[in-house]
Amino acid sequence: MIRNIYRFIFRYSARGQILVILMSLASLPFTYYALDVPKRIINSGIEGQDVPDAVFGIEVTQVQYLMALCVLFLILVVINGGFKYAINVYKGVLGERLLRRLRYDLYSRVLRFPLPHFKRLSQGEVISMVTAETERLGDFIGDAVSEPAVQGGILLTYLFFIFNQDPFLGAAAIALYPVQMYVVPKLQSRVNELSKQRVRKLRQVSDRVGEGVAGIAEIHAHGTTRYERADISAKLGHIFDIRFNIYKRKYFIKFLNNFIASITPFFFYSVGGYFVIRGELSLGALVAVLAAYKDLNPPWKALLKYYQVKEDMRVRYEQIVEQFQPSGMLAEALIDAPSDEEKPLSGDIVCNRVTFSEDGVVKTLEGVSCTFAEGEHVALVGPGGSGKEELPRILARLVVPTNGQVRYGDRNLAEVPEAVISRSIAYIGQGAFVFSGTVRHNLVYGLKREPRIEQAYRGESADEWKRLKNEAELSGNSTDNIEADWVDYDAAQATNQSDLEKRMLAVLAAVNMRDDVYHLGLRNRIDPESRPDMARDFVDARARMRQLIVEKDMTDLVEPFDEQRYNENSTVAENLLFGLPLDEKLDVEDIAAQPFVETALKELAIYDELVVIGRKVAETMIELFADLPADHEFFEQFSFISSEELPDYRALLGRVAQSEVKDMSVEDQRRLLGVVFKLIPARHRLGLLDDSVKQQLLQARAKIAADMPEDMKQKIAFFDSTQYNPAATLQDNILFGKLAHGAAHARERVGELVEQVLEELNLREEVMQIGLDFEVGISGGRLSHSQRQRLAIARCLLKNPNTLILNEATSSMDTRTERRLLDAIFEYMEGKRIVWALGRVALAEHFDRVVVMDGGHLVEEGRFEELRSSSEHLKALLHSH
Repeated sequence: MIRNIYRFIFRYSARGQILVILMSLASLPFTYYALDVPKRIINSGIEGQDVPDAVFGIEVTQVQYLMALCVLFLILVVINGGFKYAINVYKGVLGERLLRRLRYDLYSRVLRFPLPHFKRLSQGEVISMVTAETERLGDFIGDAVSEPAVQGGILLTYLFFIFNQDPFLGAAAIALYPVQMYVVPKLQSRVNELSKQRVRKLRQVSDRVGEGVAGIAEIHAHGTTRYERADISAKLGHIFDIRFNIYKRKYFIKFLNNFIASITPFFFYSVGGYFVIRGELSLGALVAVLAAYKDLNPPWKALLKYYQVKEDMRVRYEQIVEQFQPSGMLAEALIDAPSDEEKPLSGDIVCNRVTFSEDGVVKTLEGVSCTFAEGEHVALVGPGGSGKEELPRILARLVVPTNGQVRYGDRNLAEVPEAVISRSIAYIGQGAFVFSGTVRHNLVYGLKREPRIEQAYRGESADEWKRLKNEAELSGNSTDNIEADWVDYDAAQATNQSDLEKRMLAVLAAVNMRDDVYHLGLRNRIDPESRPDMARDFVDARARMRQLIVEKDMTDLVEPFDEQRYNENSTVAENLLFGLPLDEKLDVEDIAAQPFVETALKELAIYDELVVIGRKVAETMIELFADLPADHEFFEQFSFISSEELPDYRALLGRVAQSEVKDMSVEDQRRLLGVVFKLIPARHRLGLLDDSVKQQLLQARAKIAADMPEDMKQKIAFFDSTQYNPAATLQDNILFGKLAHGAAHARERVGELVEQVLEELNLREEVMQIGLDFEVGISGGRLSHSQRQRLAIARCLLKNPNTLILNEATSSMDTRTERRLLDAIFEYMEGKRIVWALGRVALAEHFDRVVVMDGGHLVEEGRFEELRSSSEHLKALLHSH
């Protein structure tokens, strides 16, 4: 990576920088004449000196000549403004292109970092460097060459004009420049050193804050909040001291520049005035010189500021580049080589005296030599620190041996392109990562190595894609279209999307996730406009469901939506609207603030009563949950005030504890009303909504429906027994109601009935397709740890690797689940190679061969039965487990 910021700039934007310089040079004559014309306006146009008889052959009077000069001055102002506009826009484009290139290059290098490096570099530090720390570089990069060229050109033009009027005035204008040129760099060098310290300290703070967020449960569990605050306070104190020293020097530089800029007019007034009195200088010339000097100061200040910024940005750039050049990076050629150019790997995997050390001191593997034959199932076992965790990573080329070699067939694994390895080898570690997006996206992620079918564009879309692609190319970014079809259907042994879905469901079955995906489908939603046939199918299922509920005498387990009745298992907001918001951003407080809602509640004289109920609910929530940790399960199960909101509501209650509703602010009234709107009587059982209030709410429902504006109606999905509700889950659509809270085994019994209906109507597969589109949340946060782990394994199985490597990937599961998963994977990978680092040593008996590791060495290998009777190492491991 280019270490010098100017080399980086010239390497990738030389032509653009030259164009800006040429535009700047072209503007200078107009700048000069914009200074000269005011002198002529005063001397000739106003005082009448040397007024020409004709201009371009046209006779003119003094007034006409004055007007012509004024118009010329206006034209010059417009031209100069046009040049500045064009130059500034183009500078901005250059800066953004290079900033985009820089960020892309930095992220590309992150993808090539050796895995051990991430143990020394925090996530927050990388994010900060790629985003926040490069932001100011983007502004500077656009100005790096053009700013001194533009400002320097303007400065020289002004000085030339001033010297042209009088050499003494020109000398006065630049008299103190040498002082600034000597003092400012001296002060700036110290500011640069302090800036380096500040950047380092800020990264430490960013890292510490990230650590505090990640370890928040431990902080509360051990009561170390005070210690944490003292630690961050000390670090912020260091930054304060650095910034204070920077400010002292920075603003002294500014003071010096302003002082010199203010004292120079003294020479103009004294020397210039003397020459005007002596008749050696015209008044117009002196006024023009004063105007030029007034305009001279901004470019000079800009040049001084540019110097300060340049040094700061140079330091910033060098520090960033330094962090993105760790040793052991994966070669770029291995990343970029397409997989289709080479055949998948085949043959035995042979490790020849493999040694690995993260720090160059401690060897976690030393001199390991072994072979993993094609089709063989091998178990790696050993105590913690034995090397059994490192060897699978080396076999998958996630880390490269410090010494020794791994060969896959006749090829050195270290020289094989990444795309070829990913086609042949699948690796799952203990902490399998799930990406934000859908279950489907995570399953096919391993098949998205390169675009397979380009997106077809026509008309304006084609022009827009051409523009975007061209801009990406100019910025040195990837020109691959993210909207293309990237899925390698051949690798998944599928010919189209339908085949691929069948393969997805097959691998989900192999990892025992079919039922999980089915239940995720019931929790998911569909758009009836894009899937009208599917929506109709589930409306039909609704009718059959109602029939079975009555037949099986289960009406007490589901409370249906009824326009004439209050639903005890729905929120107050759902009862008032008799529907659900289509936009998740439209929350209950937004609904409480709607004028037509407030009007309906006030006309029915229930508004004040609901606000008072809201205050009681808030008091109860704070009393019950104030002392619970933020991540306690009760918040999700029973509270409708989150742990983050508790302090706000405590403050709110402090304001309104004894107040009448009319004395509360409108905002406080709406917040308390929002609390009531979240209340579910059957679930929360606070006894605050009596029958009379519910009847009034039903009356309000009718009035709200009548008064609701048309634009608001477009944001609500109303309950209709004949229509699919796009804002409700699939299960709620089938039930057309809510499960009764508190009814014994209601969820299980109703769930069985829903499954029976779906089986009868052949809709279970459709539900699973909807489950594939379930959003898993950030890092798979909406899935359990077991589901994330199994989904990662399914992702690997889907791409049909020749070799499957598992690194304690199932050790967090219970023994029964792990054994069942092991059998399923064996069946799925029959005839293919499996290398499995086991957490439970007893499972090794199901493998063809067992490799025993200890202290970074391969100590024994053979069949499980043989080793169990002869190996002291294996006996010790079995005994310890």
